[in-house]
Amino acid sequence: MTTPRTVLISGASVSGPALAYWLHRAGFAVTVVEKAGALRGGGYPVDIRGTATEVVRRMGLWPRLRQAHVGPRRATFLDAAGRTVATLRAPADEGEPRDLEIRRGDLADALYGLVRDDVEFLFGDSVSRFEPAGHGVDVTFRSGRQGTYDLVIGADGMHSATRAALFGPEERHHRYLGHCFALFTLPNPAHLHRELVLWNTPGKAAALYATGDGPEVHGFLTFHHPEPPLGVLRDPDAQRALVAGVFAGEGWEIPRMVAAVRDTDDLFFDTAGQIRMPRWTHGRAALVGDAAYAPSFLTGQGTSLALSGAYVLAHALAAHRDHTAAFAAYEHRMRPYVTANQALVDEGGATLFPVTAQALEERDARLRTLDTLPSARPRPAHTALTLPDYEGRPASSSGVTRARPVR
Repeated sequence: MTTPRTVLISGASVSGPALAYWLHRAGFAVTVVEKAGALRGGGYPVDIRGTATEVVRRMGLWPRLRQAHVGPRRATFLDAAGRTVATLRAPADEGEPRDLEIRRGDLADALYGLVRDDVEFLFGDSVSRFEPAGHGVDVTFRSGRQGTYDLVIGADGMHSATRAALFGPEERHHRYLGHCFALFTLPNPAHLHRELVLWNTPGKAAALYATGDGPEVHGFLTFHHPEPPLGVLRDPDAQRALVAGVFAGEGWEIPRMVAAVRDTDDLFFDTAGQIRMPRWTHGRAALVGDAAYAPSFLTGQGTSLALSGAYVLAHALAAHRDHTAAFAAYEHRMRPYVTANQALVDEGGATLFPVTAQALEERDARLRTLDTLPSARPRPAHTALTLPDYEGRPASSSGVTRARPVR
């Protein structure tokens, strides 16, 4: 009996469990390590578009995710004084949606449910040291655990610790896009239901987004900042102070939102940026998803690239016994797709977050001519990747195959 190849995946958000699923189907023994103590739920809605919809169909997840679809039924755009610029209804339901918008936690739950019985998960732990060796990669975990794996994959997001350890500091690969943002939840006293309310002034935006009819809504504050505020990225108190300073004196719901930023325990603050790397692989290590090619939320394609990249990487590893050939195939197939989607960033920023008064006036003038939200027009970049056929063995629940014995 052939000993299965062992893979350590760092990160259990989207690309990590998706990659684990496809690798398990191909007969790999997979371990996923996640620094959080449990699967992360909640989170802002994410989009699954284009090629990624075919990935989830091939995983058998489309019916479940279709039920979890939360696209807004109405969007209201406001000016600086909180006056309505335009209120647009969602297009009439035309049957099966082409793309999906779902809560990030719902997607994470669905992916985890596919692999939890077949893949080893190490929650509450992370890698403290990688030691490349001829026979594989020796890994030391922060818990003290040690193991040897044939391959190591970083699927741990835009600020990937795996990438930093194996490919160098983030500054080498990060392209700052001139915006900062804060995500959080806050009460929903207006009883918003399946709707988005977006307030704009030049260079600033605030949004309340209700994905259902619950007691809370998602809050979103973003602002133009010419240089990245590096000093606040690891200091939550400094982040709260920066947001409060930028939005001081603004009207509408801004004071309540700033207060929520100060008091919430689920604040997520970051800069809008992309990861651009000349190579996503090195030795026996590779990166996937945002760790390799974050396109930024301005494109709306982060989740779709993560799902598609996981599929392509797993297919390449299943098709090529030699990891060098597999990694080359992965890079060759994915890079044009990634490049096309990263190029969408200017469209997203200009539509949602105009920086100048003229750009905002032009956008609002276009909105006033509409009655319904424009249907999300398919962009060539969304479907620029053709998925290869996957010939891995059917998934099973026969139990977890472990990596080589832990020392």
